[in-house]
Parts: sequence; C-alpha cells; structure tokens
Amino acid sequence: MSAIHPTAIVDPKAELDSSVEVGPYSVIGPNVKIAAGTTVAAHVVIEGHTSIGRDNRIFQFGSIGAANQDKKYRGEPTRLVIGDRNTIREFVTLHVGTVQDKAVTTIGDDNWIMAYSHVGHDCVVGNNVTMANNSTLGGHVEIGDWVTVGGLVGLHQFVKVGAHAMIGFASAVSQDVPPFMLVDGNPLAVRGVNVIGLRRRDFSPERIAAVRQMHKILYREGRTLEDAKAAIAALAREMPEAAGDTALMSEFLAGATRGIAR
Repeated sequence: MSAIHPTAIVDPKAELDSSVEVGPYSVIGPNVKIAAGTTVAAHVVIEGHTSIGRDNRIFQFGSIGAANQDKKYRGEPTRLVIGDRNTIREFVTLHVGTVQDKAVTTIGDDNWIMAYSHVGHDCVVGNNVTMANNSTLGGHVEIGDWVTVGGLVGLHQFVKVGAHAMIGFASAVSQDVPPFMLVDGNPLAVRGVNVIGLRRRDFSPERIAAVRQMHKILYREGRTLEDAKAAIAALAREMPEAAGDTALMSEFLAGATRGIAR
C-alpha cells in the first residue's frame, strides 16, 4: 500500500504507485494517476483527469487538476499531465485543458514552480522552467525549456516564451518573447540577452556571440521582422557552431502569433 495518511481521502479508483506518499487531509480523485516516488503534502486537492509522473514534490495547499476558469468549460473530461521531478510549492493552481484547444495542460520535467503560481488551461510548460512566486500563465500560454519567469509576472493568453528567456519581476507580457532574451517592465521591453543564464548552462563564448548577434539583428539594426528572419538564417551559415541556436530562433519567429516583444 502507498504511504497514505489516515486522514487523507483517496478515491479507490485512483492509481497510485506503492511508493507514493500522501499527507494529512489531502483529497485525491478517481481519475488521478501518480507514479513512483512522488510526495503529496497535507491539504492538497488533486482532481480531474490528472496524470503525475515520478519523483515530484507537491507542497501543502496545492490545487492540482481543478476545472479551468474558461467560461466555455462545461465539465468535459479534459486533462492535466505533469512530468517528472517537478517541485510544486504552496498554493499553486494547475488547471485542466479545454476542448476548444488541445484539451490538455502539459507540464514537463524538472520545473520549479513557486508559491501562489498559476498555470491556466491548455498551457504548455517545458523542462527546467522556474516560475517565481505569484507568476501567472493565462490560458494557452507556451513556455520553452530553461525559461525563468520572475515573481508577480502576468502572461496574457496565447503568449509564447522561447527557450532560455528570462522575464523580470512584475512584468506584463502580452507579446511573444523570443528565445534567449531578457525582458521586463509594463509595458514590456527587451533589455538584452540572458547572458548569465546561458553561461550557467555552459553555452560556449561562440554560441553566446551568435545569440548577441541575433539580438542585434532583431533590435538594434532597424530591420523589419522579415529582414531580420533572413539575416538570422544567413547567420547560421556564418556561425555553424551556433546552428542549433539560430534554428531555434528561426522556428520561434516563424510561429510567433502575437508579435514579438520589442
């Protein structure tokens, strides 16, 4: 049997690995699956069609898999899928998806989601993402790998944030944030490149130089976005050691739907 506190309420239809720990007064619904090594602290509610992977730590008072806050939602069996090794701190709210989109909210692996943060319906959160206290993702937001979202940040519905970007404290994000960029403010502005984050991830000086050059192309040379896209594609040929980084930027710009942060 799982290590379930006697005051916890776990529906007999829920599927919990025998190594899962559930703390006092937590409630787990019938359509919940939790894999090995995950711990659920006291007073957590996990409901909906929710799948949670291995070795996650869910702290007290979390609300996981609740009905979303879309007024069109009519109780359809949409889902929440959480990967492995995530830390989900106090009072975090993670909601299921909607049938108007992909019908699933997805959170990847190794994320650090701090207290009072919110992930709305149909969001996609990648891997190694940090969401500081009170950061809020509106519905349909996409967050790339290794993104840092500062405290008290709000992200508008359908916004996309590229990998390795950093959003500063108390920013209002209503446009897409390209990979590698450092942004903050209300209105939001691009302040430069997230150099410290890239160095911490062992980017070589050559790769960082290529990222700096992409920033210059996008923001310092007065180009149109289409001209900037072409110049970044050419940069991939000039700096082959950063081909993966330029490809990441090109793919992001091609898929941007709300305009990019300036």
